[in-house]
Amino acid sequence: MRLVAYPAILDDSENKPGQYTVTFPDVPGAITDGNNLEEALYNAPEALGLVLFDEKVLPKSSSLQTIQKQNPDKIVTYISVDLDFIRRNSYKPTVKKNTRIPAELAKKAENQGINFSATLTAALEEKLSN
Repeated sequence: MRLVAYPAILDDSENKPGQYTVTFPDVPGAITDGNNLEEALYNAPEALGLVLFDEKVLPKSSSLQTIQKQNPDKIVTYISVDLDFIRRNSYKPTVKKNTRIPAELAKKAENQGINFSATLTAALEEKLSN
C-alpha cells in the first residue's frame, strides 16, 4: 500500500448551486467535480491517484492551514488515496505476442477452459518479480 494525502480545495463559486470543483494546489492537473459535495469527495481520490500513480518523485504536500489561509471562502480538506490500488486498477495497454507451445499442452489447456493470455501474463509477472 502506498498511501498519500494532499490538500484539496472544494469550490462551488463558479458552478451551479451545490456543484463543486475539486483541485489540488500541489498536484497540477488533478481536477474533478461533483454534482454535490458527497460526489465531489467521492471522485477526488481517483483524480489525485490517476495523476500521481506512476510518478517516481511525488510533489511535496502543503499544510492544510496554508491552503486554507489562501482560500478562506472555500472548503479545504485532505484527500488520501492508495497509489498502488490506482495502479492495479488503471487501464493497461496490451500487445499481441505470438508464441508456440506443444500441441498436447494446448489441447489440455483448451479443454479446461484456460485463458492463454491470462496464464502467460501471470507467469511473466511471477518470473519478473523474482
